Amino acid sequence: MSTPDRSPGLWRRIPLWQKILVGLALGVLVGTLMGESASVFKPIGDIFISAIKMLIVPLVFSTLVVGITAMRDPQKMGRIGARTIALYLVTTAFAIAIGLAASWLFQPGVGLDMTFEANPDAAKKAPSLVQIVVGLVPQNPVDALASGNILQIIVFAIGLGVSLTLIGEKGEPVVKVFESFAEAMVKLTSLVMALAPFGVFGLIAHVAGSYGAEVLLPLVKVIGVAYLASVVHVLVVYSGLLSLLGRLNPVRYLQGILDALVVAYSSASSSGTLPVSLRCATKNLGVSEGVAGFVLPVGATINMDGTAIYQGVVAVFIAQLIGVDLSLADYGMIIVTGTLASIGTAGVPGAGLVMLSIVMAQIGLPLEALAVVAGVDRILDMARTSVNVAGDLMVTTLVGKSEGELDENVYNAANKT
Repeated sequence: MSTPDRSPGLWRRIPLWQKILVGLALGVLVGTLMGESASVFKPIGDIFISAIKMLIVPLVFSTLVVGITAMRDPQKMGRIGARTIALYLVTTAFAIAIGLAASWLFQPGVGLDMTFEANPDAAKKAPSLVQIVVGLVPQNPVDALASGNILQIIVFAIGLGVSLTLIGEKGEPVVKVFESFAEAMVKLTSLVMALAPFGVFGLIAHVAGSYGAEVLLPLVKVIGVAYLASVVHVLVVYSGLLSLLGRLNPVRYLQGILDALVVAYSSASSSGTLPVSLRCATKNLGVSEGVAGFVLPVGATINMDGTAIYQGVVAVFIAQLIGVDLSLADYGMIIVTGTLASIGTAGVPGAGLVMLSIVMAQIGLPLEALAVVAGVDRILDMARTSVNVAGDLMVTTLVGKSEGELDENVYNAANKT
């Protein structure tokens, strides 16, 4: 009797990122054809997002503790932290400058005749520096874990990881528990990611059906400029830094992050993409679990490159729309304010809107003009989230290379899955 063919089918042989792109393309097609009726597929996307969110807190907490204990050197942790924050600040400044240059060059707001109503609730007050520092330390770590406060979880995980390192052998049993738990969470992540093509299909079908041409056409130019600036930032700044500082092939980097980029684009959530980013960093880019487990959660919280591009593009767009000529000092103010605000509003809900309102207030633009882009904010959010995630993975790769914790054989592998 002949045995059945147990070789994997065609679908299994296709890399995950290609499956996700298939889901993305089908979602756009179905959403465009069905219009608002495509919202029937939204629950599929919601289930996928819920599954991703289910992973965030336990994965971040366990991998961060394991990453700290794996370093076994507080000085090394401080060095990695300083490099991480410095790189994020530098790339954020570049991002704002690129957004400003793109808007100045293409002038998306010139010639548009649009009216808008004041929206007093649009601008939110950013927290003060004292509030931010005080809010970093959780009064109840269990509550921080339950509520998903990533900043507080990071602080508690770092404190616990350092403490386990300092007590030496007495901490080894707990470290082994966290190592096993982290491995289980990584495996669970791979199982959830098998559902990604279907989840992305449901999300994009709903978005494409909800935002028809009648909504997008009046603002298609500013959307195009924001997307172009995002692509330039990834291809020029990120790839350039990898080539110059890391002596790494940027093509391999782009291949290795495709899974995370597609999930980031469809979900518009950096934190929600974190489990996939961790998988890409370790499996595709060859970064050690210790470095990836430390740098990526920090990046998902404070890296705002995509939002910085959004600020630059939209601030100039609104100024052009209402006929305000910005001076060189105004452009400089946007870069400085936006870079600093990226730290001050980290972890704040609606951080992009908070940052933009701060920048607009500094250069004297009316905050009610934020309502102009409110209708297509989701479309813009998808692009800026993708840039944020790409930046997280670029910085993680550079830090891993600088610390000698990057497996270049894995990084240079021709096939990324």
